[in-house]
Amino acid sequence: MLTRRHLLATGLGTLAAAATGAWAQDEIAVAQILAPELQPRIVPIQAGVPAGQVHVDPNRFALYWTLPDQTAIRYSCGIGRPGLYEPGVYYVGAKKEWPSWTPTPDMVEREPELYEPYAEKGMPGGPDNPLGARALYLFTADRGDTFMRIHGTNAPQTIGAAVSNGCTRLINADIIDLYSRVPADTLVFLYPKSDPLAG
Repeated sequence: MLTRRHLLATGLGTLAAAATGAWAQDEIAVAQILAPELQPRIVPIQAGVPAGQVHVDPNRFALYWTLPDQTAIRYSCGIGRPGLYEPGVYYVGAKKEWPSWTPTPDMVEREPELYEPYAEKGMPGGPDNPLGARALYLFTADRGDTFMRIHGTNAPQTIGAAVSNGCTRLINADIIDLYSRVPADTLVFLYPKSDPLAG
């Protein structure tokens, strides 16, 4: 199992290089909060899974970035809460650093007390933004932008839980690392419950 020290020393994590902006200390602080068992690590995956894909297993609250040798980097994640998690095959249609955020109309309708203040103007990017340090925007050919994201969070207590409005979240340090690896048009598989990828 890889430790955070190993990730930083080998370059598997890009936090040391990426956290050079105004919010570097916020990212480092968040990275230090996760328990060791939730840290990124290399794991074996099933034979035949191509490299260069993202797979999200909601059963394990795990996101996998597949590597060429039948292994993957496993990141701990949070997922959409019941009724909002949407299994399927997507692709990365856009990537943004410190993205701005505007709640969807459905979010405003469900919880107006939380989201209505941001419905028109949204929220600029920054440490308090719900999308965190980076975001990968999930698209499909028929829908275009699905308004689902893989994004950062400054709330590490939500990792390992089904709490979001449909998005997959990683701590800021981990989304910075994943973002640096994932090019546009990468395939993203969100598995249904009880369909795990890795052993």
